[in-house]
Amino acid sequence: MLNFGSFTGVRILSGLGPSIPIKFASSGIVETKIRSEFQSTGINQTIHKIYLEVTCTVSVLTPYNVVDKKITNEVLLLENIVVGLIPNTYYNLEGMESSNMVDIVE
Repeated sequence: MLNFGSFTGVRILSGLGPSIPIKFASSGIVETKIRSEFQSTGINQTIHKIYLEVTCTVSVLTPYNVVDKKITNEVLLLENIVVGLIPNTYYNLEGMESSNMVDIVE
């Protein structure tokens, strides 16, 4: 049961007024998607993250209306640090143009 003031969107009226019964019902539509992400963290380290994205469609049943709402949540399933070999040399060529890079390496 929610109070009528909660529907106005004004925080000061939240919890005021007569109570209105509300029921939540799942529409039966749940979609899942697995997402993988790689993030460089240094010369020889990469963080690999695997997420599960869950999207559920919910119907809010009130005495006057039915409102469908799509809710999406993302959960981190796995986080792994992949460590590679340390290179003998390292060039930070960030911000350089491709035509100038060959001159620096030679």
